[in-house]
Amino acid sequence: MALNIKSNFDLDKNIWNVSLNGEVDVYTADILKDTLSKLIKERKESIKINGTDLQYIDSTGLGVLIGIYKKINVENKQIIVTNIKPSITKLFKITGLDKIFKLEE
Repeated sequence: MALNIKSNFDLDKNIWNVSLNGEVDVYTADILKDTLSKLIKERKESIKINGTDLQYIDSTGLGVLIGIYKKINVENKQIIVTNIKPSITKLFKITGLDKIFKLEE
């Protein structure tokens, strides 16, 4: 399955809104990395990822999120992940990433 990414910057909240549709795996992780890197190059702000249509994410995708987090955390910014499926929430908890990223419903 492919990965489609939509993004926009919310001037009122000063945050990037990113919607993921599809799967983030070894085949699509570079798309996510390139997209998020371009966003934070434009504005190094927090990123809110809407995972309503995210079907799957593997360790490669989690690695991308960690890398981006390291780049924005120096500015005290964060990655917020919302509306993810229970199986993806479980992955974040098993890996301990629920303590790094803010998970919201």
